[in-house]
Amino acid sequence: MNFLFAWRYFKAKKSTNAINVIAWVSTCAIIVGSAALILVLSVFNGFEDLVKSLYTSFYTDLKISARTGKVIVLSEAQLRHLSALNGVSSYSLIAEDNAILQNGDLPTIVFLKGVDSNYTKVSGIKDKVVKGKFELGDADTAEIVLGVGIENAIAAESDKGILPLSAYIFKKDESNEGDPMKAISNENIITAGSFAIQQEFDNKYAFTNLAFMKRMLGLRADEFSAVEIKITDEQQTEQIKNQLQEYLGNTYWIRTRYEQNQSLYNVMGMEKWVIYIFLTLILIVASFNMVGALTMLVLEKQKDIHVLKALGANNNFIQRIFLTEGFLLGFLGGIFGILLAVIICWLQVKYELVPLSGGSFLINYYPVKLVAKDFLLVLCTILMVTLLASWFPSRKAALQQIDLKS
Repeated sequence: MNFLFAWRYFKAKKSTNAINVIAWVSTCAIIVGSAALILVLSVFNGFEDLVKSLYTSFYTDLKISARTGKVIVLSEAQLRHLSALNGVSSYSLIAEDNAILQNGDLPTIVFLKGVDSNYTKVSGIKDKVVKGKFELGDADTAEIVLGVGIENAIAAESDKGILPLSAYIFKKDESNEGDPMKAISNENIITAGSFAIQQEFDNKYAFTNLAFMKRMLGLRADEFSAVEIKITDEQQTEQIKNQLQEYLGNTYWIRTRYEQNQSLYNVMGMEKWVIYIFLTLILIVASFNMVGALTMLVLEKQKDIHVLKALGANNNFIQRIFLTEGFLLGFLGGIFGILLAVIICWLQVKYELVPLSGGSFLINYYPVKLVAKDFLLVLCTILMVTLLASWFPSRKAALQQIDLKS
């Protein structure tokens, strides 16, 4: 019954035109606020998906490394167990450390990863090669694939391999105070190509083969820096991680893709919620127009309130009428705002309306991704804000005393 009264008041023409104007202004404010919330959350979702896709190309589902130190020891039995574990699609053995690459008189510090032939099965790095090929050679004739940032830093033509680079790496557990150079491995390596993922990777990483890297580091046959694993079903990642941790023990550090980049994902999530809270505060300020509109409506409907009370309506019923009126304003504003945001997102995807400035990113327009839970979150937020804004005018209407003299 209270909804019928609220709907009638919502549709009916008001005696004072200002009430109509303020009501529509408050509705438009909610439309703009809800659309802004959906659009901002969608842009964050788009960037989050983009960043995750970039990191997925480099970081694997699981990574086993040493909890202390740089080296893990894995026996043949342990590797067989890993290979036979249900849910493990493939794994790659890794030997990695900081190195100096030098092209003529141009040196740079890189993080050099020696990987085996399975690496392309666990990582998407091969698809990110922009020059040359992802070929790593063998122990005797090693080849290297550079990040494009490293390639530029040492002025190398990675796809031509005209002149070899010099690689310098500190050997494991070796030092010589009399001649420090004896603790350093130095060999030539031929460039095979370059990859481009994201600046963080392009300026830091280079790839070569596992046998060459183990020889440079002085590792034994059962010693590695890490094992990177691809899971058949990502839903089983935590389960497989726990099984491996139980089998290998606490001296091994086993991390999921999220845990390898936990700080990044935390920052992205925090930024999204900070923007959501900020826009919600703006929406609360915009809802003050609704307080004014409902207050004026209560003043206009004083006679109706008195008649309803004379007919037996209690205070709760009167309050529910004007709370429902506020709910209608908020709900309709939220629905139209969400529809507006969906249309804008569709136009952005189809026609790339808002470009990214600078031209140095992987895409040239702002990415957007609509998520159903964002719609529910925004709609619930709007309804809470509008119901809170409606409480004071509705309470004022409910507490009016019966007066039918006029």
